[in-house]
Amino acid sequence: MTKSCLAVAGLITGAMFSTIAMASLDIEEARVSTATQAMPEVVGRYQALVDSLEEQYKQQTDELLMTQMVARQGERLWQQAVRDVQSGGQDDRPLYWGRLAMKTLLKQQAPSFQIAPWQRNINLSAVEKSSRGFSNISFAADTQVKILLTGFDPFFLDRNIDQSNPSGLAALALDGYQFSVNGKKAQIQTVMIPVRFADFDQGIIESLLTPYYRENSLDMIITVSMGRDDFDLERFPGRNRSAAAPDNLNVLTGGNNEKPIAPMFNGKTLNGPEFVEFSLPVAAMQTVQGDAAKWKVNDNHSVTTLARGKFNATSLSELQAAISVEGSGGGYLSNEISYRAVLLQQQFNSKIPVGHIHTPRVESFDAKTETDIVEQIRAMVIAGAKSL
Repeated sequence: MTKSCLAVAGLITGAMFSTIAMASLDIEEARVSTATQAMPEVVGRYQALVDSLEEQYKQQTDELLMTQMVARQGERLWQQAVRDVQSGGQDDRPLYWGRLAMKTLLKQQAPSFQIAPWQRNINLSAVEKSSRGFSNISFAADTQVKILLTGFDPFFLDRNIDQSNPSGLAALALDGYQFSVNGKKAQIQTVMIPVRFADFDQGIIESLLTPYYRENSLDMIITVSMGRDDFDLERFPGRNRSAAAPDNLNVLTGGNNEKPIAPMFNGKTLNGPEFVEFSLPVAAMQTVQGDAAKWKVNDNHSVTTLARGKFNATSLSELQAAISVEGSGGGYLSNEISYRAVLLQQQFNSKIPVGHIHTPRVESFDAKTETDIVEQIRAMVIAGAKSL
């Protein structure tokens, strides 16, 4: 083959390599540039970890080692965010934007071999899972009371690109937190949940919780999200989606108050009753209010059904013949995470107390308010653990 032919072949191979290596950014990832302009210090907080990932990624020649490296870098991102928050940096947002920066890099850069789209997707999944704490759930060996708590990413970012989420901050602040209750050693482990309908439809909550329900290896499961004016313990989660709000990919539920729709699971409509009831130790958790804390803690019985509209349900039996429009947690993912967690508990006939906390809402970012919210959540969890 002549030198000119070799050169042309090299150009063709390079073009093929570039085509395979590059992938289009999704809506979340595309927001990184806007966020960088708005709050460069927040978005760039973990740039050193992103740069380290890039350097190692470009050098990789082994597919398995590459995936392990990517997962390790995602876990480093999670662990650094936890350390930063627990050492006083009260901000959940750098983790969110750091994760998106890593995913952007994996889509726009290439290792030193021709990577296929399915290989890239494995790497994207690896950094997603590990940077959300899913690979880091590990209780100390002498832990006697084990509690799992989930938080959410920031959301409604087209409204406020600098939006924070106190539930996410709580997850970072409380990860690994140990305390003593009734003479027993207790510990909290946490994970961060994406604000994306597709992840829920694909079973992210079921995948997370099934091993714990099957093995009965936890003492309490608490899902947390940002909500209303005070703290709400959501008594009756509903099955259906009805909120008009988009997720972080700007996907809508497709449902509304007149036509709520059920979510999916394993490619089929999620099968379950219209309403379920949570089992958190409400009375104990409600002791953390008044003089002891800044916000009220409500046992929220409010639901919306197709026939009756919005009302306060007195019991689950009252809702047996109803079609759910909104559970106590609303018609969005904060209600749905609670519904799925309780439904799965029932399917495994588990006695693990499970339920949802809605926190007071914040606009954009408010370090003082969010720190106060986290401390009240901490106190509520401890109070709940004392009653177990």
